Amino acid sequence: QVQLVESGGRLVQAGGSLRLSCAPSGRTFSRYVMGWFRQAPGKEREFVAAISWSGSSTDYADSVKGRFTISRDNAKNTVYLQMNSLKPEDTAVYFCAAEDITRYSGRYSEPTTYEYWGQGTQVTVSS
Repeated sequence: QVQLVESGGRLVQAGGSLRLSCAPSGRTFSRYVMGWFRQAPGKEREFVAAISWSGSSTDYADSVKGRFTISRDNAKNTVYLQMNSLKPEDTAVYFCAAEDITRYSGRYSEPTTYEYWGQGTQVTVSS
């Protein structure tokens, strides 16, 4: 069964904004390190953003710095990715990922760090 569910992906014009959400399915992740990754056709899955369990620390891929913001609302068990000034090169399937802080070890930018994944949501940016 899918343990994380992403939503919010759709077609948007370049320069527009979009907010993705990630919610648990059957489990909470209030004390989980959370990350967003994306994968375009024919390309490897790449790191987009990550946030600590408390929400006090975040980091981003260079390609999205200044445009994307990751946040979390632990009371709602939801993680968000606010995407502004979207570009056609942002087109990809976006995945949410989570790892319990008690098992977290490694680099937050590596997909193998995360145990739980969603099925992905498609974001398409037209030019």
